[in-house]
Amino acid sequence: MLRNTRLPRPLALMAATALLALVAGQTFAQEGGMQMPPAAVGVVEMKSHAVPVVNELPGRIAATRVSEVRARVSGILQERVFEQGTFVKKDDVLYRIDPRIFRVRVASAEATLQRAKATLQNARLQLERQQNLKERNIATGIDYDSAAVAVAQADADVASAEAGLDEAKINLDYTEVRAPISGIIGGALVTEGALVTADGTSNLALIQQVDPVYADFTQSAQDLLNLKRAVADGKLASTAPGEARVELVFDDGSLYAQPGRLLFASANVDPNTGQVTLRAEFPNKNDDLLPGMYVRVRIEQAVRQDALTVPQRAVTRNEAGQAQVYVLAEGNKAELRPVTLGQVLGSDWVVESGLKAGETVIADGVQKVQPGATVAPEPWKPDAVANAPAPAPAKAE
Repeated sequence: MLRNTRLPRPLALMAATALLALVAGQTFAQEGGMQMPPAAVGVVEMKSHAVPVVNELPGRIAATRVSEVRARVSGILQERVFEQGTFVKKDDVLYRIDPRIFRVRVASAEATLQRAKATLQNARLQLERQQNLKERNIATGIDYDSAAVAVAQADADVASAEAGLDEAKINLDYTEVRAPISGIIGGALVTEGALVTADGTSNLALIQQVDPVYADFTQSAQDLLNLKRAVADGKLASTAPGEARVELVFDDGSLYAQPGRLLFASANVDPNTGQVTLRAEFPNKNDDLLPGMYVRVRIEQAVRQDALTVPQRAVTRNEAGQAQVYVLAEGNKAELRPVTLGQVLGSDWVVESGLKAGETVIADGVQKVQPGATVAPEPWKPDAVANAPAPAPAKAE
């Protein structure tokens, strides 16, 4: 008698499922396994274009005009008129010196002038009498000549008295010490009641004109020489006169809003430092720049023709610190290539060597790429990344 060897229905289903899984595993192994789709990356094509040669150099802010306020007459300081640390205009009264003695001198000079004029009038009358007598042959020529000389002397005395009166009035006007230039005045260096002298070496205050201001900065003489040689060899193009862009960078890395203009480069080299001094001028309407402030000056000194630039986000570095980028090779393969970088230009690096015009570099999605991996390239749109809306904040539960 034969027994029934068929498995129960649930066990039969499990066995069939295991068999199918085994067959599928064998097929997966035979086909080399399932492959992931290529990573989507943003790429940019290398195109040569002109870029400025920018150097960032140390410098300090200086006032465009500095004037020492001094007394022009000697006397007792009677009053300080200005407010310390404020803006003063040219010819504003700053101090007043006791004017009484100078008023007396003006009155004395006026009296001297009146006496000289009276003497001149009398001399002219005497000359007229001698003229009449000479015409009637009553007076001699000697008397006439003496009268004429007296008139000439009286004229000279009047001119001298007028000059003395003008001097006295000028000295009286000098009792009001005025601002020689417009600018910011510092602290008062003398107080009321002090004796000031016209021939003294000490000044009463200091005025600095700070709109515009100068930025004096230095550069190695060798660097300047290298730039000139590169321009002469045709490697760089010189900027047109007056078109070199100059900017200020503060200690915190922020950029001054107003660009400046290069005025000149010194014709001599400092023998102690080997540096050449350059000067630029910047507007300073809001008084943000103060004399003595340390800044860094960013200046465009030449133009590099047919240069290549690569986005900073496309650059990675190996363990040794060598810069490298992924270049799109044949078959959309990612090729890791070392490059030599130059200066930073905005959000890009200037490439000194390692890339050629026409090659394609992976700029976005670099972190998803491995050397030799196949990628799915699409044109990179940096504006779209920069203008992408920020994610909405999560709602509190």
